[in-house]
Amino acid sequence: MSFRSYLLRPRAALVARVAAITCLAGAWVFAADEAEAPFLKENDAAMSKMMAAMAVKPTGDVDRDFVATMVPHHQGAIEMAQAQLRYGHNEQLRRIAQEIIVEQTQEIAVMRLAIEDPRK
Repeated sequence: MSFRSYLLRPRAALVARVAAITCLAGAWVFAADEAEAPFLKENDAAMSKMMAAMAVKPTGDVDRDFVATMVPHHQGAIEMAQAQLRYGHNEQLRRIAQEIIVEQTQEIAVMRLAIEDPRK
């Protein structure tokens, strides 16, 4: 359905579906249903935050630069996995999301230890 035809729907139908419209990466996206909209919004926020945080200025230290880009990458994966746990229903994917949270959190700590970053 085009955006124009969506807007031309009866007002009651439009009001009922506004919650299912979200802006992802600068483009308006229609969720399959209202229940999907919060997940899409959280997932997009995690992706946007991750991409911005990964844009680091090189320091000349390859190891530190690697960690500086990988930590937000892993944190983004953690936040996307948390959104999956909040809104997803597939048990296999929920287990994978739980594993991502545990493993990526541990990897962040290990990377910070490797470069002696006290934030562990």
